[in-house]
Parts: sequence; C-alpha cells; structure tokens
Amino acid sequence: MFKNKSYIGISLIILIFGIYAVPKIVERIKSGDVVKGNRLDNVGLKGSKDSAKLLTIGPAPQFELTNQDNVKISNESFKGKVYVLEFFFTTCPSICPKMNLSMLEIEKTFFGNPNFGIVSITIDPAHDTAQVLKDHAKLLGVKSSNWHFLTGDKTTIMDLSNKGFNLYAGENAKVNGGFEHSGLFALIDKDGKIRCRKDEFGNPILYYDGLDKKGVRDIQQDIKILLEE
Repeated sequence: MFKNKSYIGISLIILIFGIYAVPKIVERIKSGDVVKGNRLDNVGLKGSKDSAKLLTIGPAPQFELTNQDNVKISNESFKGKVYVLEFFFTTCPSICPKMNLSMLEIEKTFFGNPNFGIVSITIDPAHDTAQVLKDHAKLLGVKSSNWHFLTGDKTTIMDLSNKGFNLYAGENAKVNGGFEHSGLFALIDKDGKIRCRKDEFGNPILYYDGLDKKGVRDIQQDIKILLEE
C-alpha cells in the first residue's frame, strides 16, 4: 500500500515537472537559446565578414613616437596592418591593470600574425622613458614584437589623445597616479582608418571598451574581420 502511494507521489512529481518544464524547453529551442556560456560566446571569433558590418570613422591621426627599444614608430610602421591603440601610463593604479589584461588577451589571440599590432602610448612620458616601458613590457609578459609601447613629447601625446583620437587624457593631482584617461581602445585598419561596429541602436560605437569583457570580445571579432579584408 505504501509502495503504491510512493509510486503515485513520484508520478505526480514527474507530471508536474513535465507541465512546468517542457513548454520552457520547447520555447528555448525555438529561440535558439538552449545553451548559453563561454563556449557559444567564443564561436564569434570564428565568424565571417558578415558577423558585423564595420563602419569607417575616418583616418587615424598621424604620429611618430619612440618605442621601448628606442626605435621611431609612426603610422607608416603599420601600413598594411590592423592594429589596436590605447593611451595609458605604467604607474596607473586604477584602470590600466585591467586594460593591460585585456590587451594581453588580444595579443594572445592574434600572436604570430605579422599583419596585426598593438600600440600603447604613455601619457606620462616624463616617467615612462623607453627603458621604463621596456621593463613594463617584460613585467607584463609581452611576447609579440608587434606590440609597441610609445613615449615622446608630452604636449604632442596629449594633443594626439584629446584632439587626434578624441580619447580623453589629462593630469589631475586629486586622483591616484596624477593622471586620468579613457579606458577605450581604437581599432585601425590596413589603410590607416579608424573602424568600429554599431551599437544595439544602430549608432557607431567609435571605440571599444577595454575594461569590459564584451568590448574585448567585440574588438577581437572585428580585428579578425579586418585581417580578412
């Protein structure tokens, strides 16, 4: 008798679960939303040119600065290459460590590709000499010979950041480190033009968020698209 009641109870639980769960499973299958997570998110890196329609913002501003090996680097150094550009400083106690991790992830994804490069321009050139930048690159574990840490004249760099790329950078004695700046990455194509995707409302994002996982994933997808053009 007790066994019969147990069977009835189990059957009732299974029936209730079926009534509740099956419609939801069917709905998720119809919407293609059955599986979510890193495995599917990463598939985007294997996408084709059709995975995003990239916009051309305009030509990247001209620059010529000195890298960590005391070599002059300019726009011409990246002719025919896709590259990502940021402004930072080595003693930054706030957002730079996160930006560094994002760039290291991008470097790892495209490591060994001669048509891809990274440009990190210091906004504190008085401290960040070529040797300091070289030590910083070593500390980060940078492996790519196409990742250039650049320094030079302070006014030139600030103008390049604020007036050239419109990526904010400035001095502020009230904040830790004495400088503040944008955490955004610029994406430049093989023709030296700034490129970007549209946001969910159809507006150009202009730059990619180097502090956000989605921003890093988006720029990786779009680098791949530009490398295939």
